Amino acid sequence: MRRPVGGEGLWGRRLASPWWRGAMALPAGALPALAFPAPSLWWWAYVALVPWLLLMRSAPTGRRAMRDGWLGGAGFLLAVHHWLMPSLHVFIVLLALLLGLLWVPWGWLTHRLLHGRPGSGRVAAALVLLPSVWLMAELARSWEYLGGPWGLLGASQWQVAPALRLASVGGVWLLGFLLVLVNVAVTVLIAVARARTVALAGLAACGAAAAGAWAWVPQAKEPGTARIAVVQPGVIQGPGPRFERSAELTRQLAGRDVDLVVWGESSVAQDLTTHPEVSRRLAALSRTVGADLLVNVDARRGDMPGIYKSSVLIGPNGPTGQRYDKMRLVPFGEYIPARPLLGWATSVGKAAGEDRHRGTEPVVMNLPGSLRIGPLVCFESAFPDMSRTLARDGARMLVVQSSTSTFQGSWAPEQHASLAALRAAETWRPMVHATLTGESAVFGPRGEPVGPRMSTGTSAATVYPVPLGQGTSPYVRIGPWPVYGAMAALAVFCAAEGGRALRRRTDRQPVQPSDRRTDQPTPGRP
Repeated sequence: MRRPVGGEGLWGRRLASPWWRGAMALPAGALPALAFPAPSLWWWAYVALVPWLLLMRSAPTGRRAMRDGWLGGAGFLLAVHHWLMPSLHVFIVLLALLLGLLWVPWGWLTHRLLHGRPGSGRVAAALVLLPSVWLMAELARSWEYLGGPWGLLGASQWQVAPALRLASVGGVWLLGFLLVLVNVAVTVLIAVARARTVALAGLAACGAAAAGAWAWVPQAKEPGTARIAVVQPGVIQGPGPRFERSAELTRQLAGRDVDLVVWGESSVAQDLTTHPEVSRRLAALSRTVGADLLVNVDARRGDMPGIYKSSVLIGPNGPTGQRYDKMRLVPFGEYIPARPLLGWATSVGKAAGEDRHRGTEPVVMNLPGSLRIGPLVCFESAFPDMSRTLARDGARMLVVQSSTSTFQGSWAPEQHASLAALRAAETWRPMVHATLTGESAVFGPRGEPVGPRMSTGTSAATVYPVPLGQGTSPYVRIGPWPVYGAMAALAVFCAAEGGRALRRRTDRQPVQPSDRRTDQPTPGRP
């Protein structure tokens, strides 16, 4: 009897086609991007991976599931970083395809554990191992030379108070692990009826972890406040007019009793040692306001070759001698990897015409009144380890100077500002996120918003009463323990798989026939 076209028959043929599977894997991988700003549908992160997981589970072979994992990973990276398209052009597609390979093991492991009719043991293993291998993909792409940790899945929970409490325990890594676990459990509830009890137990464990963190994890203490002014000049063409507007806004802060004035990234385009007149003007602004200024100098330093991006603290007498040079640079944006090979990128996009130079060490700056701040520059706020290091070194407040003027009208400004909430919650240190063109924002030591955001296009100086954090969060004290736990779980799994493969190989070896002389006659002997 001929099978009718449509229904399961049609979908079965499409799922068997590598072209159809590829066409479905790309958008399935892209779905989690909706959980990040600007849509910021944080709840979507708890089910966004389910279509992708179902697709890989249904693959006829492990190799096909690996391809689904690769293309889904590429789709995820393209969606999360789509605002880079005007700057990188074709490079963003090539980079997404390259980094998408990090999700190949995730695809294979999904098929290995959830394909067919898995029992309770395989499903229980999936609830631990699939989040673990996802963390390994995120950890690998967090390497600064591969683009950095922008768009980690756990960062989508920046506005959820229970999630921020969990971040103080295990950082963004713990949030990512639990989110993937929930997605795997939902997938099992949909597709594996015989193991639904295990899936429900996994969901109950996640709920218990969140409730336990809310009930028993200590909160950051707030022993006092600091009045921080953020100067955002707005969309102004040219470094000269931008400096003048920033100076005008800063003068308006006179008499407002501020402790620090923060300018955005690249707010000063001339080196202060070779242009003493600029240094004198900044010192005069400091005297007018009655507070130090933290500016960001994007210029050549004296006779030294190359350009540095430096956070410089200015007092009433000029530079205080406290300077931080940006350590982690944006690939293509601030330098071109392997420039002799890839230098042609400058002709097709907005890649760096000249490489910036890197700083060598983090710096904690001392302000009058015993306030200690840890400066970061732009992209560096995406790295959990950098803010953790500053907190361990004694910073009581984190300050990031940024400029997303190239990406006005995209999701980038809101995504960047949201990272400050997560870093604050992880470290129990408030974070001030100051930009040239928005969004500027301030978050308290629990990750809670402080005062109004300064949206893109706003030109103003805003004073924020920032609550200070005290104590050491579990994440700062222990470090990224979920990553270490994931590594251990995968190591145990790999050892078990290797043992099974060795036993199967041993069982398949043929038994060698006996070679006794009494069994076979020899020539010349009856």
